[in-house]
Amino acid sequence: MNHTKEIHMNSIPWREAFKEFKGNEPGASLAGSRHKEGLTQVQLSELTGIPQRHISEMERGKRPIGKRNARLFSKALKVDYRMFL
Repeated sequence: MNHTKEIHMNSIPWREAFKEFKGNEPGASLAGSRHKEGLTQVQLSELTGIPQRHISEMERGKRPIGKRNARLFSKALKVDYRMFL
């Protein structure tokens, strides 16, 4: 890939590039961050104390993440907690 094209691709905000996540950006960020760290929902549950069922619901946009959980995820996944809000 040439450098010019690479810069152009990297300049597109991810929310515009992945319209299928519209309305569930926090859940998509949670799932992506978890996958990046190579963790299952069960493993993330064990690290955070948040039930696996709740993590699944948060990733699917069926349950809000909230600031308290965002901070727990942040520590476990080594990212800024605001990604999940």
